Amino acid sequence: MEIKEILDPTESINKLKMSKKNWDPDLTPEQNYILKQEGTEAPGSSTLNNEKREGSYHCVGCGTKLFDSKTKYESGSGWPSFFESIPGVFEEKTDMHIGYQRTEYHCKKCGGHHGHIFDDGPEPTGKRYCNNGVCLVFKPKS
Repeated sequence: MEIKEILDPTESINKLKMSKKNWDPDLTPEQNYILKQEGTEAPGSSTLNNEKREGSYHCVGCGTKLFDSKTKYESGSGWPSFFESIPGVFEEKTDMHIGYQRTEYHCKKCGGHHGHIFDDGPEPTGKRYCNNGVCLVFKPKS
Protein backbone atom coordinates (compact mmCIF):
# COMPACT_ATOMS: atom_id res chain seq x y z
CA MET A 1 0.00 0.00 0.00
CA GLU A 2 1.31 3.43 -0.93
CA ILE A 3 1.68 6.03 1.80
CA LYS A 4 -0.31 9.10 0.75
CA GLU A 5 1.79 11.65 2.61
CA ILE A 6 4.53 11.59 5.20
CA LEU A 7 4.53 14.45 7.64
CA ASP A 8 7.48 15.79 9.55
CA PRO A 9 6.39 15.54 13.21
CA THR A 10 7.91 18.97 13.88
CA GLU A 11 5.42 20.58 11.46
CA SER A 12 2.01 21.63 12.72
CA ILE A 13 -0.76 19.26 11.74
CA ASN A 14 -3.48 20.62 9.48
CA LYS A 15 -6.59 18.56 10.11
CA LEU A 16 -8.36 16.87 7.22
CA LYS A 17 -12.13 16.76 7.13
CA MET A 18 -12.84 13.02 7.02
CA SER A 19 -16.45 12.04 6.57
CA LYS A 20 -17.59 9.15 8.72
CA LYS A 21 -20.33 8.38 6.18
CA ASN A 22 -18.34 8.48 2.94
CA TRP A 23 -15.83 5.67 2.92
CA ASP A 24 -12.44 6.12 1.29
CA PRO A 25 -12.27 3.91 -1.84
CA ASP A 26 -8.49 3.53 -1.35
CA LEU A 27 -9.10 1.70 1.95
CA THR A 28 -10.54 -1.75 2.59
CA PRO A 29 -13.98 -2.06 4.21
CA GLU A 30 -12.25 -3.15 7.45
CA GLN A 31 -9.92 -0.12 7.42
CA ASN A 32 -12.84 2.22 6.79
CA TYR A 33 -14.88 0.60 9.57
CA ILE A 34 -12.09 0.81 12.15
CA LEU A 35 -10.89 4.31 11.25
CA LYS A 36 -14.31 5.90 10.86
CA GLN A 37 -16.62 3.89 13.11
CA GLU A 38 -14.15 3.03 15.89
CA GLY A 39 -14.15 -0.68 15.19
CA THR A 40 -11.55 -3.24 16.24
CA GLU A 41 -9.79 -5.93 14.22
CA ALA A 42 -9.59 -9.49 15.53
CA PRO A 43 -6.65 -10.08 17.90
CA GLY A 44 -3.72 -11.83 16.27
CA SER A 45 -4.90 -10.98 12.75
CA SER A 46 -2.34 -8.31 11.86
CA THR A 47 0.81 -9.19 9.94
CA LEU A 48 2.44 -6.24 11.74
CA ASN A 49 2.41 -8.22 14.99
CA ASN A 50 5.50 -10.04 13.69
CA GLU A 51 7.21 -7.03 12.08
CA LYS A 52 10.69 -6.69 13.58
CA ARG A 53 12.52 -4.48 11.08
CA GLU A 54 13.65 -0.91 11.75
CA GLY A 55 11.34 1.70 10.34
CA SER A 56 8.25 3.72 11.06
CA TYR A 57 4.50 3.20 11.27
CA HIS A 58 2.13 5.60 9.50
CA CYS A 59 -1.62 6.24 9.49
CA VAL A 60 -3.24 4.36 6.60
CA GLY A 61 -5.82 7.16 6.31
CA CYS A 62 -3.49 10.12 5.79
CA GLY A 63 0.16 8.99 5.94
CA THR A 64 1.08 10.75 9.18
CA LYS A 65 4.04 9.14 10.95
CA LEU A 66 2.67 7.80 14.25
CA PHE A 67 5.28 5.46 15.75
CA ASP A 68 8.96 4.60 15.44
CA SER A 69 9.84 0.90 15.39
CA LYS A 70 12.12 1.45 18.41
CA THR A 71 8.97 1.91 20.54
CA LYS A 72 7.24 -1.31 19.39
CA TYR A 73 7.16 -4.28 21.74
CA GLU A 74 5.39 -7.62 22.13
CA SER A 75 2.57 -7.02 24.59
CA GLY A 76 0.89 -10.42 24.24
CA SER A 77 -2.39 -8.62 23.49
CA GLY A 78 -2.70 -9.73 19.85
CA TRP A 79 -2.36 -6.19 18.46
CA PRO A 80 0.73 -4.19 17.48
CA SER A 81 1.76 -2.33 20.63
CA PHE A 82 4.00 0.66 21.25
CA PHE A 83 5.15 2.33 24.48
CA GLU A 84 5.36 5.79 22.91
CA SER A 85 3.97 7.65 19.90
CA ILE A 86 5.47 10.48 17.89
CA PRO A 87 4.64 13.61 19.95
CA GLY A 88 1.48 15.51 19.00
CA VAL A 89 0.04 13.08 16.44
CA PHE A 90 -2.95 11.81 18.45
CA GLU A 91 -6.03 13.20 20.12
CA GLU A 92 -7.58 11.22 22.98
CA LYS A 93 -11.12 10.72 24.23
CA THR A 94 -12.87 8.61 26.83
CA ASP A 95 -14.52 5.45 25.53
CA MET A 96 -17.24 3.62 27.49
CA HIS A 97 -18.22 1.18 24.68
CA ILE A 98 -17.62 -1.99 26.69
CA GLY A 99 -18.94 -0.83 30.04
CA TYR A 100 -15.85 0.69 31.59
CA GLN A 101 -13.68 3.71 30.92
CA ARG A 102 -10.83 3.45 28.42
CA THR A 103 -8.71 6.05 26.64
CA GLU A 104 -9.21 5.92 22.88
CA TYR A 105 -6.83 7.65 20.48
CA HIS A 106 -7.37 9.10 17.01
CA CYS A 107 -5.00 10.47 14.36
CA LYS A 108 -4.89 14.22 14.83
CA LYS A 109 -4.68 14.87 11.07
CA CYS A 110 -7.52 12.71 9.70
CA GLY A 111 -9.44 11.82 12.86
CA GLY A 112 -9.06 8.08 12.20
CA HIS A 113 -9.51 5.75 15.19
CA HIS A 114 -6.40 3.66 15.90
CA GLY A 115 -6.90 1.99 19.27
CA HIS A 116 -6.65 2.45 23.02
CA ILE A 117 -3.96 3.49 25.50
CA PHE A 118 -3.42 1.41 28.62
CA ASP A 119 -1.17 1.94 31.66
CA ASP A 120 0.36 -1.56 31.57
CA GLY A 121 3.25 -0.97 29.18
CA PRO A 122 7.01 -1.18 29.73
CA GLU A 123 9.37 1.52 30.91
CA PRO A 124 10.21 4.25 30.23
CA THR A 125 6.56 5.36 29.74
CA GLY A 126 4.48 2.56 31.26
CA LYS A 127 2.05 3.07 28.36
CA ARG A 128 0.68 0.60 25.81
CA TYR A 129 -0.68 2.05 22.60
CA CYS A 130 -2.72 -0.93 21.45
CA ASN A 131 -3.15 -0.26 17.72
CA ASN A 132 -5.29 -1.90 15.06
CA GLY A 133 -2.70 -3.18 12.58
CA VAL A 134 -4.86 -2.57 9.50
CA CYS A 135 -4.77 1.15 10.35
CA LEU A 136 -1.00 1.25 10.03
CA VAL A 137 1.41 1.24 7.11
CA PHE A 138 4.94 0.10 7.92
CA LYS A 139 7.76 1.87 6.12
CA PRO A 140 11.11 0.08 6.49
CA LYS A 141 14.20 2.18 7.16
CA SER A 142 16.22 2.66 3.98
